[in-house]
Amino acid sequence: MDVNYKNPKKYKTAKYPIRQPWYLMWLIWLLSKIMLMFKPHKVEKIGMEGLKPPYMILSNHMSFVDFELVALATRPHRVNNVVNIDGFYMRPWLLEWIGAICTRKFTTDLHLVKSIRKVLQRGDILCMYPEARYSPSGTTSYLPDSLGALVRMCKVPVVVAIHRGNYLHAPFWDFRHKRKVAMHTTLTLTLTPEQIKTMSTDEVNAALRQAFTYDDYRYQKENGIRITEPFRAEGMHKILYQCPHCKSEVGMASEGTDIFCHDCGKRWTLREDGTLTATEGETEFTHVPDWFAWEREQVRAEIERGEYRFCDEVDVHSLPRCWKFEPLGKATLTHDPENGFVLTGHYRGKDYRIQREPLQINSLHVEYDFPHIKPFDCVDISTENDSFYCFPTKQNVVTKLAFATEIIYQRKEQEARQRRASKG
Repeated sequence: MDVNYKNPKKYKTAKYPIRQPWYLMWLIWLLSKIMLMFKPHKVEKIGMEGLKPPYMILSNHMSFVDFELVALATRPHRVNNVVNIDGFYMRPWLLEWIGAICTRKFTTDLHLVKSIRKVLQRGDILCMYPEARYSPSGTTSYLPDSLGALVRMCKVPVVVAIHRGNYLHAPFWDFRHKRKVAMHTTLTLTLTPEQIKTMSTDEVNAALRQAFTYDDYRYQKENGIRITEPFRAEGMHKILYQCPHCKSEVGMASEGTDIFCHDCGKRWTLREDGTLTATEGETEFTHVPDWFAWEREQVRAEIERGEYRFCDEVDVHSLPRCWKFEPLGKATLTHDPENGFVLTGHYRGKDYRIQREPLQINSLHVEYDFPHIKPFDCVDISTENDSFYCFPTKQNVVTKLAFATEIIYQRKEQEARQRRASKG
């Protein structure tokens, strides 16, 4: 059952991007230069001597500044970026004008592949962010297996762009406050067409995952970067939502330089070098990504025990088009290993039911303090032609939902592979 919209027309993502006119290329470079003027940054190219388009850039994603850095790094060549539909919000004409390719995250978008190939056939650069999200913990996020198949299909050089310091400058869980951190971007020629020809899809995926290994907190420690801002830990409880001392998932909060648990009273200080220290007793995790990884394993264990299920009332705002979020009111969102995500609600006199089964969604689009609607955490459940931004009533749950989505998908995919192997 679809949503009973007054205007059923949806934004058409299945369209080819334009090729940027020369004057717009100069404007993009100029604006990127201005935006980066007071932000210390360095761009380093490795193994790219003599490399000319067409080629593909696969980039990690830390903040919006990533687009500006890639634009300057690829000058004087055209770049078409893959952008989620919320990036088109209120400005589809502008994004279309600069050649952005619109998609909806974590859906099966066959036309996206056609658009990517079209850009490369024109002799231009295609830039995409295969993790499809800002990194929540400054470390590598989930890379889909389909990435290797796409690379083998395109038969062009692959450059991997890794941004370091961007996360430390503006962490995903606290975009509002900027830290004084220099940014360092490396663009590395990772695979040539000759190499790709001799590799299987699994081998390509392994090479890309190796190239995508990064850890901004380790980078901070190794390079002696000190973040002295007195608000440096504010918002960190959004990713470190479970207390490692009492195991509570509902008591974590943060303020100033501290993250703490209301339920047991334990506190940790985020030091200037990016490490954590308990104010009293044992320091369970000194490295932020280690705490984050521990939470993931807690969710995995809960799923394996058959105990995982999420259900909550959510406030839903959909984005069928780019000019306006449609307020759909209250609805019920459930998530479990058998049914995946099910969103049920009532709008304009009719019920609607949106389902994304476990194998239809390999990861989850999460937003902290979402700026377009209201400054609260939400998840985006997208179909091929609509996107539903769901704001849970329960607090501090969206990171766990992202963990569970990926773990459930991987388990179901593994089960499907085993079934195919047993039949073959």
